[in-house]
Amino acid sequence: MKKIKLGGALPVPAVAMGCMRLADAKESPDKVIETALGLGMNFFDHADIYGGGRCEELFGDYLASHPSLRDEITIQTKCGIRKGCYDFSKEHIISALEGSLKRLRTDYVDVLLLHRPDTLMEPEEVAEAFDRLEQSGKVRMFGVSNHNPMQIELLKTAVKQPIVADQLQFSIPESGLVTSGLNVNMKNDESVMHDGSALEYMRVKGITIQTWSPLQGGFFKGPFVGDREKYPALNDALDSMAEKYGVTPLSIAAAWILRHPADMQVISGSVNPGRMKEIAAGADINLSREDWYAIYLAADFRLP
Repeated sequence: MKKIKLGGALPVPAVAMGCMRLADAKESPDKVIETALGLGMNFFDHADIYGGGRCEELFGDYLASHPSLRDEITIQTKCGIRKGCYDFSKEHIISALEGSLKRLRTDYVDVLLLHRPDTLMEPEEVAEAFDRLEQSGKVRMFGVSNHNPMQIELLKTAVKQPIVADQLQFSIPESGLVTSGLNVNMKNDESVMHDGSALEYMRVKGITIQTWSPLQGGFFKGPFVGDREKYPALNDALDSMAEKYGVTPLSIAAAWILRHPADMQVISGSVNPGRMKEIAAGADINLSREDWYAIYLAADFRLP
């Protein structure tokens, strides 16, 4: 499995296993986890809200029965989402992390992300929480999810730890991160900047973009690979590239993200062992510049 450096420091697999659907897997959780490990996907992305905590519990059960595995894997979890609100208070961050550790049955997580921006955030409180969790050895690295550059800068006015990752929505059809940057100095719809130049900011700051829903057509709109009704031209292009590179269309969809020089990490949410293998195979493909743009244009985007 191809490696990238999370936050420019920690070597991690280019394709990670997202555990949001672990509690709903048709296969046993153990088989799903072991499939990921066999593919080199030894980075596991959790959140305290996934399955109401059940996903962390299932993973914790597996970890408890394989204690020697802990030093060989990277565990990331997220906190900050509560029913009806977001909460970056010191008390909530610490208590949420403690709950995750209990469910995961581990003494520490490698990475903790703040899940969605809390407009009532006080950076000094976040800093106190991060300091306490770091000093106690319960969290080794910190990051965010769904944050724009200025929200990260606001955090950094008090937080001293490096922000190593920002988990953002990104896929071929949902590629606003690149589309607005291609349409600079234009007055078309594509030129609207929704994310504050997040792609370029993360590259400048050495923050890894972790892509969520990388194989979805948008915010939980369903898979685009194989959906010829909504994405006929894109699927034609994926089929053609799959034949050219000797892989499957799913592999090409993952390879398209990994081809970008931002060194993104694909957070694959699949719990189907067959699909997991296809997605992981994308890490071994290096699309040409021409093929990358051909796929982008097939998703009904235009170059200015």
